[in-house]
Formats: sequence, structure tokens, C-alpha cells
Amino acid sequence: MTRGFEILPGYENCGIKLPVRGTAFSAGYDLEAAEDVLVTGRKISLVPTGLKAFMLPDEVLLIYIRSSLAVKYGLTLANGVGVIDADYGGHIILPLISFGADFEIRRGMRVAQGIFQKYLLADGDEIG
Repeated sequence: MTRGFEILPGYENCGIKLPVRGTAFSAGYDLEAAEDVLVTGRKISLVPTGLKAFMLPDEVLLIYIRSSLAVKYGLTLANGVGVIDADYGGHIILPLISFGADFEIRRGMRVAQGIFQKYLLADGDEIG
């Protein structure tokens, strides 16, 4: 396999589902919370997914907050958009901030979506 997600060791029996697209025309794969986390006002709360991603060397996984959480509850990713590089084999953890009331993320809740994309390099780039 060249692109996808894996459940991390220690999370195999926690009921985590591998991300899927909601419809045939969806670009993003829904990422669920692996644990309950209380997101409190204007402080960064880390929401584990229990997942890692794998992809081709010229690809990136971009992570976005689900728009319903942003619009209805004032939640956002602390870094705006998460960038998971192809050589990062670690745990995908979502840094959330609430600009509204405290919000409880429940295990299994769809929190973010990940979109795999190809990217270009600048002429003369020699790293990698």
C-alpha cells in the first residue's frame, strides 16, 4: 500500500476506526478522537487520534478542523492547518482551541479531516 492510515500500537483495542471519506465526492478522510478531551477557552488541548499516516515521498497529509465544529462551537486547530510530512511516522495529535464555550470532545467523535496532496519543489532544490 502506498497511502493510508494505521492504528498505533496501544490503540488497537480502543475502538478506533480507520479514517474514511463520508461520500464519493468527499476529499477529506474523517479523523476521530481516540480519547475524551475537554477543550477549554483559549487554551490548546491535545486530542489524540491513535493513528499515523503513510504516503509517497512527494505527498503531504493536510489536516483541517471539521467545518461544523468551527462554525457551531468556535473550535479551530491551533496551527490553522496541520501538515503531516511523508517522513513523519508518529502519532497524529490534533491541537484544538475553543474561541467559544468549553467543549467536550468524545472518543469516536469526528473532529478533523485529512486530505492527501501531491506537492511541487522549487527549481534547484537539493534536500531529499
